[in-house]
Amino acid sequence: MSPETLDHELSSGNVFADLGLPEADELIAKAELARQIADVVSHRHLTRAQAARVLGTTQPKVSALYAGRLAGFSMERLIRFLNALGVGVVATVAPLMMTQR
Repeated sequence: MSPETLDHELSSGNVFADLGLPEADELIAKAELARQIADVVSHRHLTRAQAARVLGTTQPKVSALYAGRLAGFSMERLIRFLNALGVGVVATVAPLMMTQR
């Protein structure tokens, strides 16, 4: 297949929005917080059980977080997890960019 015949669409930068999922902005924010938590835990060479103790939760919850099953986690809870790991979170308020459809 030549490059001229490939059918593709540019990403908006939010895979959840691209898939048409509701609450896409919240989903991408939660995914980024979860990624940051996993990065810190990995950098500190903590097991999931050790991470659970630091975060004040259970090992199965840490495993769910690692697997991207974030429905059971609020933004506030993920921020508290980062704080427990000694990481601060800074929120930025900015106008939403409206995309043309």
